Amino acid sequence: MVPDVFIEVSLVIFIAFFISLVMRMLKQPLIIGYILTGILVSPYFLNIVRFEESISTLGHYGVTILLFMVGISLNPGYFKEIGKISLITGLGQILFTFSIGFLISVFLGYSLIESMYISIALTFSSTIIIMKLISDKGDIDKLYGKISIGFLIVQDIVAMAILVLISAFNVQSGAGELLFLIISKIVLILTAIYIFTKYALSNFISYASKNQEFLFLFSLMWCFTLASLFHLLGFSSEIGALIAGIVLAIFPERYEIASKVRPLRDFFLILFFVVLGVQMTFETSGNFIIPAIILSIFVLFGNPIIVMILMGAFGYTKKTGFLAGLTVAQISEFSLIIASLGLRNGHISQEIVSMITLIGIMTIAGSSYFITYSERIYALLSNYLSIFEKKTKISEKDFKNKNTGEIILFGADRTGKNILNVIENSKERFLIIDYNPKIIKNLSKRGYNSVYGDASNLELLNELNFKESKMLISTISDIETDILLIKTILKSNKNAIIIVIAHKIEDAIKLYEEGASYVIMPHFLGSIHASLMIQKYGLNIEEFLKEKSNHIESLKKSQELFRHTK
Repeated sequence: MVPDVFIEVSLVIFIAFFISLVMRMLKQPLIIGYILTGILVSPYFLNIVRFEESISTLGHYGVTILLFMVGISLNPGYFKEIGKISLITGLGQILFTFSIGFLISVFLGYSLIESMYISIALTFSSTIIIMKLISDKGDIDKLYGKISIGFLIVQDIVAMAILVLISAFNVQSGAGELLFLIISKIVLILTAIYIFTKYALSNFISYASKNQEFLFLFSLMWCFTLASLFHLLGFSSEIGALIAGIVLAIFPERYEIASKVRPLRDFFLILFFVVLGVQMTFETSGNFIIPAIILSIFVLFGNPIIVMILMGAFGYTKKTGFLAGLTVAQISEFSLIIASLGLRNGHISQEIVSMITLIGIMTIAGSSYFITYSERIYALLSNYLSIFEKKTKISEKDFKNKNTGEIILFGADRTGKNILNVIENSKERFLIIDYNPKIIKNLSKRGYNSVYGDASNLELLNELNFKESKMLISTISDIETDILLIKTILKSNKNAIIIVIAHKIEDAIKLYEEGASYVIMPHFLGSIHASLMIQKYGLNIEEFLKEKSNHIESLKKSQELFRHTK
């Protein structure tokens, strides 16, 4: 017999689909559709949700996986390039937004603890929504995109610390005893994680990555094990999941882990935001609608101005500062999670959570339009933004993207070995992408610019800068993957030379139709090369022995390069 909660969840998903369809037509993030679904199925309207606790538990899984994914995205590589400005801008924006937001909240009549929660909620911006929006625009590799991701990472780290404090201060202890207890637990668990990561985790991941289903299972095990461990030690499970993701961010397999876990996260996260909508209170809505509008205006316009002032002070152009500033014009999933945690711990009321949720809806909606039409808005305001710009300016050309190359090679094994032997002697910058972690580790040790990843993983492809690439070579003999590569590259660079491989004539014709510049057919090429040798050398054995010698030398070179990859 199908349980009633199953029918209820199915109905909620059904309604969420149609509301999200409207959101998509309006070019809004689907998160707004999920919250509106919750409001619609709440007791104030359709009164569908009767197993709120069960759905809320499922939603908690979504939050756990969400923070795990955020942790995975905290790639230390960003800070090597734009670390200083990201750190200063991120911390500066947090400080100013918190201070001004706190004063506004107190002025609006909220208590000190309520004002603190409200101002904290206003401080953080949505890493996931921003990365999705600037990725859709193809701006991840632009200077403002890199800086935005950098200070969003800073925000995530600060949010992580706040989650620790909120969950820790739920313990009933004296201040001194509590502080000692927090520090002791943090030192203990981080030391244990460090030792395990250094001496064991790498081997676990290397073994798991050989099978994608097993890698997915390992990732979930790691996420929920640390989440449960932190919960047992008196912290929130959310912070454990976040740290679990941060640990995995240092491994090249992070792209694959993220792509495998994302669908699971998206499903459970739908239920979390639906529950937020269900829990919104409207009996006292008159008390918080005006404050919500005032605070939303501050986030939509105040946060970008703060970022523009900070970036202008460090010499960035007004356009870079403006575009980066628009990325903080909304509150984050973290804001809603922190508010929910505050409610769970009895620090704030449901009315405050409802107000913060309403601020989230308004600011996410507004900032989505800001970012989508940022170029048009900048053109209108450009003349008025000069006050945020110094005479000496930092330009886009001052930054290089590691995940790019004039030649990009997908697949360095087999056919890729021979191609690599040729392109490594060229003067062009090249990037190697391979699915075998041992190959990538070996190439990295030898100083090659290489990335572990699956060519069919859209997240990986979105992080690559194809605009600067002149040639892409794929030795992957999978027609669906090659078609995806061709379409992705031509979308951002129509002049790129694209070379792929096919073993069937019909596949080769299909790849040419999709836009490939040249299709390698190994069986045909082998016989053609042998025919040309016969035509050129005739019956001269000396010439064939020279070809043999050259071929052996080439094979040994490839063998040495990939000796430890099997």
